[in-house]
Amino acid sequence: MKTLNVFALAFLGILSLSILSSCGGGKTSDQKGDTTQVSKAAPGAPSAEVMALGKGIYDAKCKACHQPTGLGLKPAFPPLAASDYLLADKKRAVAQALNGSQHEITVNGAVYNALMPQQVGTVDSAVAVINYVLNSFGNTGGTITADDVKDVVIDKRK
Repeated sequence: MKTLNVFALAFLGILSLSILSSCGGGKTSDQKGDTTQVSKAAPGAPSAEVMALGKGIYDAKCKACHQPTGLGLKPAFPPLAASDYLLADKKRAVAQALNGSQHEITVNGAVYNALMPQQVGTVDSAVAVINYVLNSFGNTGGTITADDVKDVVIDKRK
């Protein structure tokens, strides 16, 4: 019986580490999304260039947890599709992409408390991925610009 508990704990530990490591946060030298400049003004819908950059970042950093559909995985990873939390504060969404989150949040009435590691290293990359999410998965959340978030602080310790 004791051996079974050890194996179960080892399996759960490996599974947890696999999930956390697949949800981004790792930095690589070939991350093109972090070096591409996004235009400072994006009136109306985001440009095709911004959407393509945002999709690339989403596919590389966000899709494993939030899923290709943006519906997330209950109870760990919240949905981005029709998310009241996301749409309520676009600036907060950019800050979370830049700095991650260690706080419990409530999305569409459900509580989520999984760790979200930092996903991108520049404001332009964060703006691109958030604009992609705001305008994908059935969302019609408009846009946010780098000027809108010029006062967001990037935590360099991450």
